Amino acid sequence: MARSLSRSAARLAAVQALYQMEMEATPLAKLLHEFHQHRLGATIEDATYADAEQDFFDDVVSGTDARRNEIDGLITDRLAEGWSLNRLDRPMRAILRAGTYELIARPDVPAASVISEYIDVAHAFFDKRETGFVNGLLDAIAKSARS
Repeated sequence: MARSLSRSAARLAAVQALYQMEMEATPLAKLLHEFHQHRLGATIEDATYADAEQDFFDDVVSGTDARRNEIDGLITDRLAEGWSLNRLDRPMRAILRAGTYELIARPDVPAASVISEYIDVAHAFFDKRETGFVNGLLDAIAKSARS
């Protein structure tokens, strides 16, 4: 149970890091350092962040960054006609990118777990309609990536 909680915390932190990377163009090494020192397991404004599995966090953030063009292509291929990745807001892009990375690069994590976890992350930012979108898109990617 503790491992799944630390992985859930790592996923949420990874989405936040990817969002920050896109917003501020923070270099990867600086971003990872900042999260290691100040965010993962820290207390900020009276809120204690759960201890995140640091290696898992690093893999999701670094891997998503390294494979971003491939990941963006997989997401774009599954968007409705007339939609582009840039039409999605940044938190949604970060969620879909991190989830897609896990589906294509982490066969050790069951696809259903990946999808469920990123639906949970989406709940932190969005309403039911958007979480359904995350579910559908990641499920489509899982079907091709894990077949």
